[in-house]
Amino acid sequence: MDQIIIQGGNPLKGEIAISGAKNAALPLMAASLLSPEPLTLRNLPRLADVVTMTQLLEQHGVQINSSADSENGSSITFNAAKISNTLAPYDLVRRMRASALVLGPLVARFGEAKVSLPGGCAIGTRPVDLHIKGLEALGAEIELDGGYVSARAQKGLVGGKVIFPFVSVGATENVMMAACLARGESVLMNAAREPEVTDLANCLVAMGAKIDGIGSDTLIIEGVNRLSAATHRVIGDRIEAGTYAMASAITGGELTLSGVSFDLLETVFKVLSQSGVVLEKTRGGTKVSLDQGGLRGVDVMTEPFPGFPTDLQAQFMAMMSVANGAAMITETIFENRFMHVPELARMGANVNVHGASAMVRGVENLAGAEVMATDLRASSSLVLAALAANGETIIRRVYHLDRGYEQIQEKLSACGAIIERKPDD
Repeated sequence: MDQIIIQGGNPLKGEIAISGAKNAALPLMAASLLSPEPLTLRNLPRLADVVTMTQLLEQHGVQINSSADSENGSSITFNAAKISNTLAPYDLVRRMRASALVLGPLVARFGEAKVSLPGGCAIGTRPVDLHIKGLEALGAEIELDGGYVSARAQKGLVGGKVIFPFVSVGATENVMMAACLARGESVLMNAAREPEVTDLANCLVAMGAKIDGIGSDTLIIEGVNRLSAATHRVIGDRIEAGTYAMASAITGGELTLSGVSFDLLETVFKVLSQSGVVLEKTRGGTKVSLDQGGLRGVDVMTEPFPGFPTDLQAQFMAMMSVANGAAMITETIFENRFMHVPELARMGANVNVHGASAMVRGVENLAGAEVMATDLRASSSLVLAALAANGETIIRRVYHLDRGYEQIQEKLSACGAIIERKPDD
C-alpha cells in the first residue's frame, strides 16, 4: 500500500485538465453489453475502477481494444458480440458498487444474469433494492441466494412503470439500460437527473435507443430489438473539477480548470461564490481564485442533482475548516459519510457531528499530521487539508484516490504542490 506525503502551505497556480467522469464512464462501459456491435468510448479516465470494470467485462467475454488519443484521453472499444457467461463473480464485484450495473444489460439482452452483491466504499449500506424492484417491474424474476442476485426473463423483459421511492443514480441507470431492450414502453418516474445519467442516455440514443425526457425526472423509453455500434465521448468529471476548485481556494491560489462544462457545476459554484471563491469563465475553462476577504463559512446540504453533490461534501468540509466563521454541513444522501471528521480533527479542524449534520468552526491554521483515508472522497478532503496545512502530512490508504482521481499527484505537483507518493512502511 502506498502513502502520499504533502508539505503544505504552497498556493496552487496553473492549469489542470479535468479527466473524464468516473461516474459516467462506468455505466457507459456496462452499456456495451446491450449490443453485439462495438461501442467506442473516448475520454475514459485511467482509474482503478475503470480497470476493475474492464476486467469484469472481459470475464463476461467482451473483447476490449484500447488506444491513446491525445485529444480525447484514453479511447477503448468494447465488443460484446460473443458473451461467454452472464455471471459477475464476487471477487470482482466486491471491489466497487458500480459492478452491479451489468445486471440490467445482461438480463435484458440474454434473459438471465447472476451478479454478486456489490462492495465499494464503506459510506453506508447503499442497497440494490431499487435496482431489483425496477427490473421486477419490467418482468424479471429475481432471487437472492448466497450473496448473489439471480435474474431471469426467459421471454424477454416487457415495458412497465417504475416509480423510484427516492432518487437513485445507479438504479436509474440500471433500469434505463434494461428498458432499452424491453418490449413496449417503459416509464421511469422520480428518475435521477445527474449529468452522468444524461450522458448515459445520450450514448444509448446514439446506439439506437428511443428515450424521451432526457435530463428530467421522467424518462419514457420505447424498447427496440437491438442496439447498434456507436462512438461516445465521456463528459468531464464535475467532482474532480469541484475538488480542484476547492484546492485552489483553500491554498489561496489561482487555477484554471479545463475540460468540464461550467453548467455542470452551477450549484457548487454558487456555494463557492458565497464562501468567497471567485469564479470566472475563460476561453480555456474556469479560473478559480480567492477574493481578498478570504474564505467565509457557508451552510450547505447535499441533495440529488441539481443540488449540492454528496461527492463534494468532504472536500467542502476541509475548505470550511479554515474559513472565517462557521458552517453547517448536512448530509442527506448517505449515512456514515462523516468518517473523515476524526482525521480532519487530527489536523486541528474543529468539527462537531450531530446526526446527519456537522458544525464546522473555522480555525486559523491546520497542522500536518499522519492521517488515514476511509473512502474515495474522504481521501481527497485530506489532500485538500494537507495542501493548506502547516508542515508535513502523511496520508495512508491512498488506494482510494486511485479509484476516482486520475494522476492527482502529477496534476497538483505541476501547479506548485510539494507532494510525493511512496510505499507505506
